[in-house]
Parts: sequence; structure tokens; C-alpha cells
Amino acid sequence: QVQLVESGGGLVQAGGSLRLSCTASGRTFAPYAMGWFRQAPGKEREFVAAMPWSGDSTYYADSVKGRFTISRENAKNSVYLQMNSLKPEDTAVYYCASAPITRVAIIGFKQGRGYDYWGQGTQVTVSS
Repeated sequence: QVQLVESGGGLVQAGGSLRLSCTASGRTFAPYAMGWFRQAPGKEREFVAAMPWSGDSTYYADSVKGRFTISRENAKNSVYLQMNSLKPEDTAVYYCASAPITRVAIIGFKQGRGYDYWGQGTQVTVSS
């Protein structure tokens, strides 16, 4: 069984930064992809960012491109989401998730249905 645990959420003013971390236990990352998703109150879950275990490519939602950066440290079984220039509309619960690379290679990294393990989520609140 795989467990994903997020941390790093909190309350920040607009324009500020936060760094989310997600640590996996139970297996190594390869050959999986890791993604970040978020869900705001009353809204559907949406894709934020993702990358394969190899780290040779990254994918971002248009709404966060240029502000957020996904990275990973395989030796620590961890993936990170650096969030800069935060906006009130970034307020949500942020989830990390893992997916078999063979599956997301077919359906795409941005599809939540491709991910089979999810963390419990961490709250990010951006005040105006």
C-alpha cells in the first residue's frame, strides 16, 4: 500500500509564497508520475501540476504557469510544489497523487482519473 502525506499549507497574503511537500511511503516513485491537484469549496477538483518520475518534463495548468513550480527528490520519495505570487483564487485544499506512468502516458498527466493514490490534502488560504 502507498501512503502520500502532504504538508506546507497555511494562510498567506496575496503575493506571498508557500512550498508544499508530499512524501510517499510504501514504494519508490519509479516508474510513476506525481501530480498536484486542488479543490476549492463548491468547485470540482482541478489539475495543478505534474511530472514523471524521470523529472524530464513538467506540466502545469494555465492558471498557475509561471507562478508555480513542481519538483521532486526521488532519494527522499518526495515531490514539492513551490507556489509564488499567490492569488486569492489559489485558495483550496491541495492534494498530491501518484499514477502509473504507462497510464498517464495514454490519457495525459492532467486527468485526475489516472491517479490511483491520493494524499489527505493540505489547506492553502490566500487572503486579499
